[in-house]
Amino acid sequence: MSWIITVVVALVTLVIGGFAGYRYNKNMMETKNGRAEDYARKLLEDATRKADEKKKEMMLEAKEEVLRQKSELDKEINARRADIQRSEHRAQQREEQLDKKMDALDQKEKQLSKKQDNVAQLEAEAEDLKARQVAELERIAAMTQDEARQNVIDRVQKEAYHDAAAMVRDIEAKAKEEGEKKARNIIALAIQRCAADHVAETTVSVINLPNDDMKGRIIGREGRNIRALETATGVDLIIDDTPEAVIVSAFDPVRREVARLAIEKLIMDGRIHPARIEECVEKARKEVDNQIREAGEQAVFETGQHGIHPELVKLLGRLRYRTSYGQNVLKHSIEVSHLCGMMAAELGADVQLAKRAGLLHDIGKAVDHEQEGTHVSIGGELARKYHESPAVIHCILAHHNDVEPQTVEAVLVQAADAISAARPGARRESLENYIKRLEKLEEIAKSFQGVDKCFAIQSGREVRIMVKPEDVSDEGTQVMAKEVAKRIEKELEYPGQIRVNVIRETRSTEYAK
Repeated sequence: MSWIITVVVALVTLVIGGFAGYRYNKNMMETKNGRAEDYARKLLEDATRKADEKKKEMMLEAKEEVLRQKSELDKEINARRADIQRSEHRAQQREEQLDKKMDALDQKEKQLSKKQDNVAQLEAEAEDLKARQVAELERIAAMTQDEARQNVIDRVQKEAYHDAAAMVRDIEAKAKEEGEKKARNIIALAIQRCAADHVAETTVSVINLPNDDMKGRIIGREGRNIRALETATGVDLIIDDTPEAVIVSAFDPVRREVARLAIEKLIMDGRIHPARIEECVEKARKEVDNQIREAGEQAVFETGQHGIHPELVKLLGRLRYRTSYGQNVLKHSIEVSHLCGMMAAELGADVQLAKRAGLLHDIGKAVDHEQEGTHVSIGGELARKYHESPAVIHCILAHHNDVEPQTVEAVLVQAADAISAARPGARRESLENYIKRLEKLEEIAKSFQGVDKCFAIQSGREVRIMVKPEDVSDEGTQVMAKEVAKRIEKELEYPGQIRVNVIRETRSTEYAK
């Protein structure tokens, strides 16, 4: 019972203590809150007082600023008003000046109107006077005004024609004197420095045999060997009465060379039968391909042109077995390259471009029997296909005037091509074509009015024309020579140049009796 009483007493004590503490804390909190409210009220009053004082100060400063800006604005308005007044004054002065000028212009316009009336009257009088004078002149001269004008025009035209012909003759003489001398020096120097060999190729090759018995072995039993040879090589074998010789005939020089090498191998081997023939022909064909490649590389090395596409090098090598009028095309191309380089160096042009274009200018002849078109167009397409420069392609297309030459190098390729082709012994030309060219030269010359006689001389390098002196004047000979030359350039194809020489001779004969 005692511990229960003790617990109850303790609980009561705790309750009384807790309540007493709560009351104490509450009183203390109320006291603190009262103090805080007083402090806050004092802070608020101080802040309100300071805000009122700051507001009054700012209001005073704002009023002072407004007064200051108003004063400045008044000054600016007064200044602008003064400027406006000055501008109005100047405008008024200008307006007065313009009024004065307008009055002066009106007076001048009236004066000009009077003068125009006077001028019109004078013009009418002058026209009337001119008409009377023209009528009087026509009566005195017994011809109309149009006839007189035509007479004067004819006389002036004759004088101008005479002066123009004389001037053309003097200018051309001076240009020829200087130009021919310079061109002759350049071409002579180039030709002297480039001495190429020329070999006249034919369409047949002769193979020497060790004895006549070899002919029978080449023919074979019932002709099987010769048929196998002709089938494998695409050539014609001519075995006739010529002692110890067999003739290989073909228009394709590569096939002819393959057949020649194959027959020589068969003769050296001694075993001649269809199987051996096919084997030797294949070996000969590979050997010729190597020779073609080596010939192209040698041409590139000789002319110093590197970076050419391997296919173009191979096509260059094929030109070794290609001829044009009996001239070896590869040697011709190498010679043209050298000539182009020399002339380009003399003229200050691009030497490497000229040599490259000269070497490749006839590249189309390597395949012109396999493709449609001229060797010029084929060559241009090949050069474009294998990434040659546009300048080289233009030189190839222009070397026979298929397109108009636009560069110095293109003209040099033309000149070098003509020099190489016209070199004595370089090309063969059939007698029929040669005679036709001479006849065409004389025919062109005879077609001009006033021609008495004409002769194509110096192997067609000159045409000499004799004119009738009563029909052609001295000045007319110069004009005729130019027109004949233009006709020849337009209608004929020829290597080098043709000289046109027009001769006029007047003879007077009298007899003393």
